[in-house]
Amino acid sequence: MLKLLKYLKPYWWQVIILLLATAAQVYTTLRLPALMAEIINDGIVPGSTDKIWQIGLLMIGVAAVSAVTSFVSSYFAARVGANFSRDVREAIFTKVVNMNVLDMKDFSTASLLTRTTNDVNQVQMVIIMMLSMMLRAPLFCIISVIMAIQTAPDMSWIILVGAAAILGSVILIMALVVPKFKIFQGMIDKLTLITRENLTGLRVVRAFNNEKVEKEKFTKTNDALTKLLIYIDKTLELQNPLINIIFNGTTLLCSWIGISLLTKDFAYLGNMAAFAQYVTFVMMSFLMMSMLFVMLPRANVSAHRINEVLKKEPKITWREQTNGQPGKTPSVEFRNVDFSYPGAGEKVLDNISFKAIAGETTAFIGSTGSGKSTLVNLVPRFYEATSGEVLIDGVPIQEFSKKDLMKRIGLVPQRGILFAGTVKSNIKFGAPSASDEQMRRAARIAQAENFIEKMPKKYNSRIAQGGTNVSGGQKQRLSIARAVCKEPDIYVFDDAFSALDMKTDARLREALAEITGSAVVLIVAQRVSTIKHANQIIVLDNGKIVGKGTHLELLTRCKVYQEIVKSQLSDAEYLRELRLAAQNTNTKHSKKRVALPQIERRANA
Repeated sequence: MLKLLKYLKPYWWQVIILLLATAAQVYTTLRLPALMAEIINDGIVPGSTDKIWQIGLLMIGVAAVSAVTSFVSSYFAARVGANFSRDVREAIFTKVVNMNVLDMKDFSTASLLTRTTNDVNQVQMVIIMMLSMMLRAPLFCIISVIMAIQTAPDMSWIILVGAAAILGSVILIMALVVPKFKIFQGMIDKLTLITRENLTGLRVVRAFNNEKVEKEKFTKTNDALTKLLIYIDKTLELQNPLINIIFNGTTLLCSWIGISLLTKDFAYLGNMAAFAQYVTFVMMSFLMMSMLFVMLPRANVSAHRINEVLKKEPKITWREQTNGQPGKTPSVEFRNVDFSYPGAGEKVLDNISFKAIAGETTAFIGSTGSGKSTLVNLVPRFYEATSGEVLIDGVPIQEFSKKDLMKRIGLVPQRGILFAGTVKSNIKFGAPSASDEQMRRAARIAQAENFIEKMPKKYNSRIAQGGTNVSGGQKQRLSIARAVCKEPDIYVFDDAFSALDMKTDARLREALAEITGSAVVLIVAQRVSTIKHANQIIVLDNGKIVGKGTHLELLTRCKVYQEIVKSQLSDAEYLRELRLAAQNTNTKHSKKRVALPQIERRANA
């Protein structure tokens, strides 16, 4: 909790005003019982009307000052608390958006949402209470005790009895509820996770008719959370009757002892009335502190969860400025690169080496789990290679600043991601300063212009959160347009054509060829038709390169590639491709000819 108090630093002057207003409020409030004793002893008992008016007007003035200072302290407590929570939320958000993929694996999305909202609110409530009470409650308590003893020393022992009773009740309640707070926050995370999963996967749930199963899962967690919350609330509510008993008992004790003293000296009436109020203030002070002590452990759990995010050390660090001179011609090179996930024994990528140069398309193909997406994710440095080097424009990727690296790369992820806004804001997401003409050109190249022009407001049409109001193919084309609009040196298409039909795929690749002549193009694909015209195809199997070359070259010498092609073509189409491959090999290497009968036997195998 103390680590988060640094976020109060920018508001130090507001905190000082708050503390001064609180001190003034305490002083004026505590003056009222003394003035009341004075008006009873010097005005009412002797029957002095002038004294009553004089002290009465003074009491009204003091009460007015107390009200004003109370408003000022409450206003600044709320203002500082709101600004504090805003800054903490911003710090969490900034930390999260700067996390890399590996860092994000340490926190679930649901947990990060809960920490940013519920946990920050818990801490904010306690901060407001601390600012309001950290000076008020102790001052009320200390000064009230001193003035009570001065006013009626014979009755001062009553304060000790009441304070001890309140302290005992607070300790009992804290012992019962504090261990439950951490469990409560964990269950909030779990409930948020289940809700988020079902909202994002609603179609799958309905497709498999699993609404009942998911409802039972939610109900089970919700019921457990409800039972825990009821237990916590019931235990905390014990505080009210206990405090009422202590208050009423203390008041009754004051009246009983005070009346017995009045029989000896009637002038003691004012002192007894003032003492009763001072005892009330002492009890109220302990009540305020007890509320703070009960809420503090819960907020402390939330603060610990927030600090876990804020103190998270990134697994990938960036340079402030790029170190080295990147070459003028874009290129991507892998030199003996290995990669394995933290804690995993097996390598996902094993001894990967290749070079992709400007003006050429390098494609990656292989079975599911062969490491294709992981490989291209090393280019924008979402992951860090376990060993070996990844070079961009001839410079090791670790030597780049984040800004310099990202401005070189236009990424189209495997799953198209759109943001709430407009078609225009999504296409210009990576290039806010791009002109409308550049935006339209990008949409035209991405084959998105036709469906955008049919939308009600065209480029100003709304896109729902996550792009739920457009189809998968439209979402993918808008993602491609976003990358094209950026005009990067390196295009990374991570299975970005999978939702497109063959005709659109062909037109899009043809349009891309017009603008990628001076850029590096990296394509991950499952369909052979998407990559067959690539300058360099890299075939991956179990994280290793098992083939490298053009489509026709690989057909004659890479068994894995042959199997992939065969699985996607009819026998006649496959045979035709093998014949073309053989002719290509025979043309290039006249001394090393491939027999056509041998090719036909492979086709029939």
